[in-house]
Amino acid sequence: MTAKAVIEEIKLLPRAEQSRVIRFAFELAREGRLGGKELAELAELAEKMAESRNPEEVQELREEIHRGSQL
Repeated sequence: MTAKAVIEEIKLLPRAEQSRVIRFAFELAREGRLGGKELAELAELAEKMAESRNPEEVQELREEIHRGSQL
């Protein structure tokens, strides 16, 4: 399965499940399995998206995450 396919599946998850994925990514980063400034920025955006209750903000954050994941 590609990263793109995983990301698409994550988008379909309910917010609570998206939050669990975000926490998992943070755990991997803390353990040193993932790293980099870009990853931290994407994780921060994803956390904001998962916590937001504003559909417009969620869409904007989703688009920003998508742009960042293509770098």
